Amino acid sequence: MLPVLTESSVHMTLTDEIKALNDAHVINTYGERTVALSRGEGMLLWDAEGKEYLDFFAGIAVCNLGHCHPAVTQAICDQAKKLVHVSNLYYIEAQTLLAAALCKHSFAEKWFFCNGGAEANEAAIKLARRYWEKQGTPKPGIVTAQQSFHGRTIATVTATGQPKYHDGFQPLVPGFSYVPYNDLAALEAAITPDVGAVLLEPIQGEGGVRVPDEAYWKQVRQLCDDKNVLLILDEVQTGLGRTGPLFAHQGYGITPDIMTLAKGLGNGVPIGAMGCTDGVATGFDVGSHACTFGGNPLSAAAAVATLSALTAPGFLEAAQEQSTYLFARLAEVAASCDAVVEVRGKGLMVGIEFDQPVAPLVTTLIDSGVICGPAGPNVLRFLPPLIVEESHIDRVISLLKASLGALKW
Repeated sequence: MLPVLTESSVHMTLTDEIKALNDAHVINTYGERTVALSRGEGMLLWDAEGKEYLDFFAGIAVCNLGHCHPAVTQAICDQAKKLVHVSNLYYIEAQTLLAAALCKHSFAEKWFFCNGGAEANEAAIKLARRYWEKQGTPKPGIVTAQQSFHGRTIATVTATGQPKYHDGFQPLVPGFSYVPYNDLAALEAAITPDVGAVLLEPIQGEGGVRVPDEAYWKQVRQLCDDKNVLLILDEVQTGLGRTGPLFAHQGYGITPDIMTLAKGLGNGVPIGAMGCTDGVATGFDVGSHACTFGGNPLSAAAAVATLSALTAPGFLEAAQEQSTYLFARLAEVAASCDAVVEVRGKGLMVGIEFDQPVAPLVTTLIDSGVICGPAGPNVLRFLPPLIVEESHIDRVISLLKASLGALKW
């Protein structure tokens, strides 16, 4: 019989009880956590004791519409009453509608659905390799960037250009090579005859919210065309309005051959997607790839509702206005704090680099009621829901200044 979590009358809070039960039964791959979040609405979260937090992390760029968005919640409830799962051996209405909507709003002409970002990138890697195999010119090599992050499966962790994520998982998947991000000459030198694809993030997220030069992406697109290799863009974190436009590459005026999505696509319901052109889609055929839960009725219905809200007239434009305001307020912080090295990002994907580790700052902010997180050791990351308002930003800036003062930075 499972224990019942109840508020202890003497010694343990409900959070303490949750922590004790978690520590006893869940493999610890996430480190020490101090907060047990139990409820959310819009920009706000509440912990097990009822303390309120302002969410400036959105579940790591997932809840772009905020928590418990009415349209998404209604879509989930309605679909759960009808059909939660069958399998991809049958047509799924919600998945079909989602694919059609994604095609309408992107370059892609075909979509494959899965459970999250790592699986979407895994599908992209497999498609790229199989595409060239079917062309009769096998080119299994894939070039990615140093400090990138593409997932935790054995192939996507290999694609991730950070040795710390490789530790203990050798032998890794052969065929991957890494170049400095935002370095066109290095990328060109790395595209040898056996390379069939380049896999990059439009803006590096886990690598520290690193934004490339404005001209970089058009040069990368041209280089891939000249070298006859596929360009895969990992938009798992940057997509779905996070950086301003619906997809980050649209802001750079280019289109990839393959794009991956997840995080914000279901506003919290797990779903991933890999989209591509009709021509590239021929790399897959019946039986070459599959996913039991991919695009099932529940997740697809949530994603249809999410995409509809994100593409409503004026929604992304309003979010971009808030981005402008947030960066202006952060410039004030940078001007008044010598520890700030740089404020960078696009849209509502923001990194503040400091000259010292940010872990104490993250803890202090969370204690003060702001949910946030790091992006590497020295970068504080803000990823607020796209429904953020000036009053929310003002509150966070005030608490950030107070936290910096308390830490004497």
